[in-house]
Amino acid sequence: MIEGGNITKITHFILLGFSDFPRIIVVLLWNLSLLILIRMDSHLHTPMYFFLSNLSFIDICYVTSTAPKMLYDFFQERKMITYVGCVVQYFVFSTMGLSESCLMTAMAYDRYAAICNPLLYSSVMSPALCGRMVLGSYLAGLSGSMSQLCAMLQLHFCGPNVINHFFCDMPQLLVLSCTDTFSVQLLTVILAITFGIINGLVIMISYVYIVISVMKITIASGRSKAFNTCASHLTAVTLFYTSSIFVYLSSTSGGSSSFDRFASVFYTVVIPMLNPLIYSLRNKEIKDALKRLRKK
Repeated sequence: MIEGGNITKITHFILLGFSDFPRIIVVLLWNLSLLILIRMDSHLHTPMYFFLSNLSFIDICYVTSTAPKMLYDFFQERKMITYVGCVVQYFVFSTMGLSESCLMTAMAYDRYAAICNPLLYSSVMSPALCGRMVLGSYLAGLSGSMSQLCAMLQLHFCGPNVINHFFCDMPQLLVLSCTDTFSVQLLTVILAITFGIINGLVIMISYVYIVISVMKITIASGRSKAFNTCASHLTAVTLFYTSSIFVYLSSTSGGSSSFDRFASVFYTVVIPMLNPLIYSLRNKEIKDALKRLRKK
């Protein structure tokens, strides 16, 4: 801490820590394996798996934004992080989280195009459009995170510096700030509406049209195949948005620290670990790709 006049500025924070490294390693290995498999097998070079490979990449970045620091802290008696390190960590974490929200929306549109317009799917979901949708997801997440970064840099910390968490998250930083946080909280609400509610509505509307189209299929096997095509994505979306809503509501209503940490572990570690399983367990194309890889 650096003292100047009557103001004490915080230059570092103390983290309470988290040490579930086996699960973190599993997250990295599973997502990396799925990413490599999609890249290596030409049969998986389709829009759906292009989006899925980017989802795996985001989940890897999501976990590595916090994992290296947690690994280092595991061997330290005092788990400290500098102010700059805290800002960088949250910036990367926020960028990946917001990008994933947009990517989930792009994947919902892909499923809508595949089921509602199957004859035009190849022409509608062209490689150029898929590339622009993924790039747009990253740019949207980056712009949202940049706005949070600018607001975060306006905060001053002069009191307690203990973060009751295992990484630097905005709700915990707002509690420690000794300046007015209204503008930051307002920005958080705006981003929650933009990336959460709007993206969520687009996904819901897409699935309304998907359900209507599926119900028009007279053959039971065709209807079952169509539902199975969307089940993985719908499950991943439900887990992602449910955990995000819980974290957001607990942070705005002054939820307990134990609940905050539990919810954060769920969406920072558990969901990235589940995503590869969700998309692979009942996926015949992934299983066939694994068989071809074993033969090679």
